[in-house]
Amino acid sequence: MHISHSGEDDNLRRLLSFSVSAINSSCGEFDINGTTDIDNRAKELVFERTRYAYNDAVEYFDDNFLSDILSLGLDMEFAKEDTTTTTTTIGGV
Repeated sequence: MHISHSGEDDNLRRLLSFSVSAINSSCGEFDINGTTDIDNRAKELVFERTRYAYNDAVEYFDDNFLSDILSLGLDMEFAKEDTTTTTTTIGGV
């Protein structure tokens, strides 16, 4: 967005906060400060959504980034399943 003054800081913080919430809602929980592939992809979507919101075009974001949103959401779900282990014991073994 190439903003070189601090006059927009509060507005950008608000837009970023809304975008984090929107991506969390669409894809799942992520760490905005994380370094995993999933965190980085989610962070990129947050920045892109914020750019759309800043330019009063947020209604186009979902359509333009649908494949990225779906892909991230699926990867987050698969990652969640990989960390969840279910053990079944037979006969107390």
